Amino acid sequence: MRICRFTTGEDPMFGLVDGAGEKIAEISGDPLYTRIELTGQTFRVDEVRLLAPVIPRSKVVGIGRNYADHAAEMGSEVPEEPMMFLVPNTAVCGPDDPVVIPPVTDEVSYEAELAVVIGRMCKDVAAEQASTVIFGYTVANDVTARDLQRTDGQWARAKGMDTFCPLGPWIETDLDVGDLAVVSRVDGEVRQDGTTADLVHGIGALVEHVSASFTLLPGDVILTGTPAGVGLVEAGQRVEVEVEGIGAMSNPFVRADAGDPA
Repeated sequence: MRICRFTTGEDPMFGLVDGAGEKIAEISGDPLYTRIELTGQTFRVDEVRLLAPVIPRSKVVGIGRNYADHAAEMGSEVPEEPMMFLVPNTAVCGPDDPVVIPPVTDEVSYEAELAVVIGRMCKDVAAEQASTVIFGYTVANDVTARDLQRTDGQWARAKGMDTFCPLGPWIETDLDVGDLAVVSRVDGEVRQDGTTADLVHGIGALVEHVSASFTLLPGDVILTGTPAGVGLVEAGQRVEVEVEGIGAMSNPFVRADAGDPA
């Protein structure tokens, strides 16, 4: 099942997306919290604005250096345990929303990732039980200010600024994530082409590790790491990220100090 969040210009709504990714059947209620029912209203995807499929009520938990090839390209070792960082929910934006580069950074990078959406409150979840707390999966771009990442010594600013966590285009609730292509493109040129089969720490291990430290709430998101091929992006460019079995989303990058909207 594919669940999207969208608007026709009024209040956000939820819907079920067909297999072709072309039509939306509107549903009532919030699928993370309440029973859903079809309203009978349908829309074409190309006639609505897709929004971030989830706005975490609590947090986004990022995982760093979870692909060996990416750790190597960054000149780093693969950590023995998953490396975690927190991203505020104010960083989340949706498909086609502009990613705003603020004046405090000159080195902004894209990172294509598979994202895990948590479905219920949980703590201390064993890896083999992870599927019982996962609502589904979506696509993420873990945008990073590399200069701030180097100078700050921790990653709150570098990865947590407004619009730095695009999510979309929808949540796929039924997906085998063992070997999915993870791709990024800048202005149509492929920059990353990896697979979730190369995750150092798999999805179950990540849920176990994260939930050992934090109580996870419905709608919380875990970013699972990015494969090699990251690079800088400039204002005026568009980055597309795609995960096999879910879909693709793209976002234009703009400069806040050029009068572009936040």
